[in-house]
Amino acid sequence: MLEDPNPHQNSEIVKSEQTRNEKRFVVNRSRRLFLGRAGLFTAASVVTGVLGSTVSWKKTGEFVQAQDVVAKFNFDYAKFREKAYQVRIAAAKAQRDIPIPLHRTNGDEAKYPNKIATDTRGLPHNQLGEVDLKAYQSLINALNSGDPNEYEKIILGGGRKLVQPLTPLAVSLLGVNTTQCGIPVPPTLDSAEQAAEFIEIAWQGLLQDVPFSDYRNDTTNPLVLAAVQDLNRLSGFKGPKQNGRITPELLFRGTAIYVDASGRTTYHTLPGADTGPYVSQFLLRPIPAGTQSYAQLHRVPLAVPENSFQTTYDEWLLVQNGGSSGRTIKFDSTRRYFINGRDQGEIAHTPPPVYTNAAAILLASPVRDNPLVGGVGAPYNPSNPYNKSKTQSGGTGTFGPGYATSLIGWVSPHAIRASYWHKYYVHRRLRSEAFGGLVHNNKVNKTNYPLHPDVFKSEALDRIYSKYKSYLLPQFFPEGAPTHSSYPGGASVSAGASVTILKALFDGDYVIPNPVIPDPKDPTKLIPYQGPPLTVEGELNKLAANIGLGRNSAGIHWRTDAAASLALGEAIAIGILKDEKLTFRETFSGFTFTKFNGQKVTI
Repeated sequence: MLEDPNPHQNSEIVKSEQTRNEKRFVVNRSRRLFLGRAGLFTAASVVTGVLGSTVSWKKTGEFVQAQDVVAKFNFDYAKFREKAYQVRIAAAKAQRDIPIPLHRTNGDEAKYPNKIATDTRGLPHNQLGEVDLKAYQSLINALNSGDPNEYEKIILGGGRKLVQPLTPLAVSLLGVNTTQCGIPVPPTLDSAEQAAEFIEIAWQGLLQDVPFSDYRNDTTNPLVLAAVQDLNRLSGFKGPKQNGRITPELLFRGTAIYVDASGRTTYHTLPGADTGPYVSQFLLRPIPAGTQSYAQLHRVPLAVPENSFQTTYDEWLLVQNGGSSGRTIKFDSTRRYFINGRDQGEIAHTPPPVYTNAAAILLASPVRDNPLVGGVGAPYNPSNPYNKSKTQSGGTGTFGPGYATSLIGWVSPHAIRASYWHKYYVHRRLRSEAFGGLVHNNKVNKTNYPLHPDVFKSEALDRIYSKYKSYLLPQFFPEGAPTHSSYPGGASVSAGASVTILKALFDGDYVIPNPVIPDPKDPTKLIPYQGPPLTVEGELNKLAANIGLGRNSAGIHWRTDAAASLALGEAIAIGILKDEKLTFRETFSGFTFTKFNGQKVTI
């Protein structure tokens, strides 16, 4: 082994190198500390000299005194960190103090031992479509346990999986807990209201290819008139009415239902959603996208018999068991604007980003020489603190364009969690396609399921049998409904939450300039709309209804699914807005807007 000829000299070299490394480390660490602490101003602003003129670097040897630099900003970082902690604690306490409502059910699941009023699709069923009770119990066992391993033991009937039964058990760090929002008790299986909801969906399917432009009070369309006459005889119908009667212009318009602490349910037509054309302006106008703008021309299904699904009993039972028919939707080669119930169903099936699109339309200014291009230039909500500022504007962080679109992204997952909690852990209401199986078996197989007589008195039922040679409810989608229960609706709860955010951020009273409708002669084009003024609030409410009731048009949801979901989504959005308000430094009195029940509130 060779010895070091000069160990002392080499030792000094090593020490000197170590000292230089330590000095470089301290300098670099101090700079990193400074840039990190200056994050409120952004590191980029330091680099580009925005802060450079006020910064004085002091050195002791090669050591930068970062604390001297921080003092120049007169900002108490520890205090701000503590404030962030206290705001989070305050938000959590405020949300925790909201009482948990009594979650009432309609009692049907306990009432019927064969579970005919309970959603059991995806599990195995007998020839009548009644669930295998052992499989049903495996689902209940999993839901009662909350243990992910138990969910893997659920007995399925085919290859189709259940949709996210564990999702509602996720803890939301924004807004209320899923258990803190109550919804009304849904109609019972044997009620007049349940019968009326089935008949309404049946008429939506029968009218699927009739243009919405025929939904006029002076219409001569015989199918529209027949639907109005049939629905008007139903004692349990809770949709919009004028002087106690349904009119062609009110067919399939949006409603919301609320429940108070006593369990009382109230029904409301969405403000402005019954005004003007059936289709919202936010589903018609071009989408401004920076330097681009694109038309809302949709891929739509063809009006052909092959696009009606589950109209034969074998196919219906296969889907109830979680199987697949292998059939697919046949689409028109020409894209067009949304003009009828068939189009509406497909838009609700595979929706575009309709709420961020709505935000883009609201934010962009209209083009004077071409009213069919550009946005509507809606003002921000009058409560926006930057409306009166002489020196500042909102942005992505708070109250501006990016903030609007980011909030929409936040609310939807939280709203879905709340909806799915009711679906899986409270109501488990059967889907309308399953109800159609009960109707068919009563008519064909002489079962005696306890359905209200109004179902069998309807002209719609006779028309369905004449067209399809069965009493099953025709479905727009090959797979039918998603494999989770009907009540409340997932698409509708997202609609309610997202639209509430938009109403909180924009001026709902603003009248939309240059409104449009599809050209009845050529639905690939838009023409000017002539009629009563259309407001931002009304058209946003209409957007929520178009999406929610589009699921009904497709045969997969009930009216009360959509109506309860809008109120539930609104409650979730309000909870998040309350949390957001606690975080602001701006002078801000609160978000002010009109709820789906017509009540004006400030959050």
